[in-house]
Amino acid sequence: MKRSRSVGASSPLNGIGKQDGDPRRKRKLAEISQALNVMPVDVAVLRRMAISEGGLLTDEIRCKVWPRLLNVPTDILPEKSEEVERENNRDYNQVLLDVQRSLRRFPPGMPDEQREGLQEELIDIILRVLGRNTQLHYYQGYHDIVVTFLLVLGERLATALVEKLSTHHLRDFMDPTMDNTKHILNYLMPIIERVNPEVHDFMQQAEVGTIFALSWLITWFGHVLSDFRHVVRLYDFFLACHPLMPIYFAAVIVQYREDEVLDCECDMASVHHLLSQIPQDLPYEMLISRAGDLFVQFPPSELAREAAQQYSQQMAASTFKDFDLTPEQQRPDTVLRRRRRERQALKGAAAGAMVATAQPTTARRFVRLAVMGLTVALGAAALTLVNTALEWAPKLDLHLFP
Repeated sequence: MKRSRSVGASSPLNGIGKQDGDPRRKRKLAEISQALNVMPVDVAVLRRMAISEGGLLTDEIRCKVWPRLLNVPTDILPEKSEEVERENNRDYNQVLLDVQRSLRRFPPGMPDEQREGLQEELIDIILRVLGRNTQLHYYQGYHDIVVTFLLVLGERLATALVEKLSTHHLRDFMDPTMDNTKHILNYLMPIIERVNPEVHDFMQQAEVGTIFALSWLITWFGHVLSDFRHVVRLYDFFLACHPLMPIYFAAVIVQYREDEVLDCECDMASVHHLLSQIPQDLPYEMLISRAGDLFVQFPPSELAREAAQQYSQQMAASTFKDFDLTPEQQRPDTVLRRRRRERQALKGAAAGAMVATAQPTTARRFVRLAVMGLTVALGAAALTLVNTALEWAPKLDLHLFP
């Protein structure tokens, strides 16, 4: 069997930067191990671990847990992936161009020979998944998601997970047109309106639209984040949640940048330029917690009317209620609602400990951080996942990414 050149579990990119002696880390490692070793595997605990602070900690753990989150049985995978026919393949030329432009997605300092081998594997995975699922259409940015799975899991396991992801979470992005992708983006402004009407009105006045968040959504932020640790941390979170969670995370980023947005010139070009340049030093754990809170407070079903388009019933996203990934007690919504109740029980005590000491010039930012900080202090967000996650994908003919 061909040995994968992936970074895998031996990569220095693993983990969240905590010391092995950290008691919280040890406790989390023990909980993950216990959840994996019981029969049946406790998917509910694994989801909670993926969502909570630090995520799944290492690529070695992700190799074991990500398949469980996507309900992919690893014991029946073929030992060797089938050969890929590249000649006369409808997608090969575009995939090749995109993969050749993906140098920055590989770890700095990686030997050229290893990187080039991984790029060949990346092409094979993409063409293999598309070949098996002819209803799927390649889009620019898809390779940014696939390369993350390749670097963490290796070619064999990455192929299986990417195929499941492509026919579920990403399904609406892989239609022949962008109609469903546009519809998903339409959820962004209703979320922002509920959490920050001032920012919403400012963006509406600027007529900025939502195109600034397109690459965030269809690459799960893989294209715009430079630190691989942050990318895999978000993938832990998104894999454990409803497929619309990246839109909630996008809304939280906009909310977090409230001061910058409101200080910007109120015109489309200025606001679009600001928002499309995502900061690299975001407080990711805080934002993950806040995104989870927003999902619970404003679930997709509540926003659907505002985001609706003429044929919204045809979206794969509208069929989530029909998907039964795990037994009732392991469903994501069950896990996350329980976590939310636990946090709410502690909310009063934590709120009493907060004292606002910020100067007037920073008051608005302090209030926002205090609200978000409360969530972090009490643990990861409880996310209602509407029966469970999966069923999703559009081909982008435009050159959307540099």
